[in-house]
Amino acid sequence: MDERFGRYLNVVDVEATCWEHKAPGQVHEIIEIGLCVVDLEERRRVAKHRVLVRPERSAVSAFCTELTGLTQDEVDGGIPFAEACALLEREHRSHFRAWASWGDYDRKQFERQCGGGVRYPFGRRHTNAKAAYSAAHALPRRLGMAGALRHAGLPLEGRHHSGADDAWNIGALVLDIVERGAWPDGAGGRA
Repeated sequence: MDERFGRYLNVVDVEATCWEHKAPGQVHEIIEIGLCVVDLEERRRVAKHRVLVRPERSAVSAFCTELTGLTQDEVDGGIPFAEACALLEREHRSHFRAWASWGDYDRKQFERQCGGGVRYPFGRRHTNAKAAYSAAHALPRRLGMAGALRHAGLPLEGRHHSGADDAWNIGALVLDIVERGAWPDGAGGRA
């Protein structure tokens, strides 16, 4: 299966600045992009990446650090958002590969942040893996990532709310869907 026909899937999970309570003057900005490359032909996760992004209009709160483990000093060493988007295209072929995220938050956050003149790094082939998992298992409601891992009998690897670790775990859930023959792009289960 050639990459043009969807052999590789980029699974993306972002972490963004956040606050326990409303923070006047602050906007949510991506501070970490986690990416897991899934080989749909070999049915395995083949790469795990982490890109730290320096916020420009917000600060990392104590609540955000507790949730994600990321500190202001750490993300200050990251790259600008526009550079991160260019890196996704250049190093991970994000504009050509299909991609997935758990829910639509990640896709919408990229759309919001790219609205300021940054080239959107992805193509149109996005799958909401949360919806796909619910459909594949005929669940009456959509589960969070950790709940879906428990449901599938899979371990949560690494730290929850780490973009790289969450992307890796979502990659495992994507493979569960693929094995069931229920991945929306036609990557079916084994014959």
